[in-house]
Amino acid sequence: MRPEKHQECLNEVLDEIATALKDPRGLIAHQRRLAFLLSLGTATIIELYLHRLNIIKEGAKINHEWFKRKKDKVILQLQNQVVSSLSNFPELEELLEIALKIETKRDDLAYGAPDSESIIQEKIDLFFKLKELAKC
Repeated sequence: MRPEKHQECLNEVLDEIATALKDPRGLIAHQRRLAFLLSLGTATIIELYLHRLNIIKEGAKINHEWFKRKKDKVILQLQNQVVSSLSNFPELEELLEIALKIETKRDDLAYGAPDSESIIQEKIDLFFKLKELAKC
């Protein structure tokens, strides 16, 4: 996907986050949508970051499911999607740490019973930190 399409996707995620944060009913009312969209947004940010570095292979796709694995397994998956060694980009380590935290308990939030506002807010905060570090 072209970077412009990733940016459109990221904007959609940001719109939903903004809507959820303004909703007087609280974040719980948006829990499932946020779980899905934070996951999508995380993969999108990583893809945009790799585009910015100009190392992502044409047609490569980052799967949010990868972020449920251990970091070394994620790096192996990502390495297949790029044309350069990821070891040349040490800042990617921190981005992946955050992505792994966002994806933790994602399925519980998406498919489970309502959780707590603080858990959802923590995921949102991590997402914004990821976005900032990736300069997206």
